[in-house]
Amino acid sequence: MNRGILAGIGAYTLWGLFPIYWKLLEQVPAIEILAHRMAWSLVFVAMLLTVKQEWKWLREVLRNRRTVLVYTLAAILLSFNWFTYIWAVNAGYVVESSLGYFINPLINILLGVIFLGEKLRTGQVMAVLLAGAGVVYLTVSFGTLPWISLLLAFTFGLYGLIKKTARLESMHGFSLETMVMFVPALGFLLYREAAGVGAFANQGAITTLLLVLAGPVTSIPLLLFGYSARRVPLSMLGFMQYIAPTLQFLLGVFAYREAFPLQRLVGFSIIWTALLVYTLEGVRFSRKLKSSQVPVDPV
Repeated sequence: MNRGILAGIGAYTLWGLFPIYWKLLEQVPAIEILAHRMAWSLVFVAMLLTVKQEWKWLREVLRNRRTVLVYTLAAILLSFNWFTYIWAVNAGYVVESSLGYFINPLINILLGVIFLGEKLRTGQVMAVLLAGAGVVYLTVSFGTLPWISLLLAFTFGLYGLIKKTARLESMHGFSLETMVMFVPALGFLLYREAAGVGAFANQGAITTLLLVLAGPVTSIPLLLFGYSARRVPLSMLGFMQYIAPTLQFLLGVFAYREAFPLQRLVGFSIIWTALLVYTLEGVRFSRKLKSSQVPVDPV
């Protein structure tokens, strides 16, 4: 099998299994887990950059104020996304978190229309309307907006929008984002330790090790995804992206026994139908585009 496909499957599978990892740290406040995730991610990518001798890009980037501001905004959005997800998983909302990543591709369509002036095809319009209907149904049936799902979808969608218009390659961009997050994260962790309430080295060796490994656990799927994205067609990545929320959903329902009544099943089914429409329309459009391209004989 193509290495790019294996890397993509590996990335989305690891993301799908994230609830297991964060559940192991549920005794630690979500904000503290987030700070460790930020700090140790920089340590891990810095080690990689040192081994690969790839530090020359940083000097030029730091001279460009616009690039630094763009990646600072990206880091803020990523921090909100990470915190929301960690908190939701450990508060017992794994299923609702999975919904956020199911609807994320459809949120991306909306953001493309709003910020990039992209035109919607008929199938995409149908998919977005169906997803909207699913969200409305869940809101009415439960009497509350699925805000965890929407917050995850929009923060990650906006993060992706910024990355789409940014100029650094994935590893360099992620390195810059972790640099932005590192100082406030380290300051918060030092404050927690000084106050005697920090988890690091105070809640046993296993908890400490899990906090340190949050860096590579965060970075490795991103690196696998970056490798895959350069070698696998976008349409195939589109199929693989559903691995992560599907695994999260299955963990929430079957491993962590979260409530999944009939009303929620109906709402999810509407959104799954929207994703099916979106996926089939994308495949059809890609095939139509390829068939319309007339090969030119070399002169």
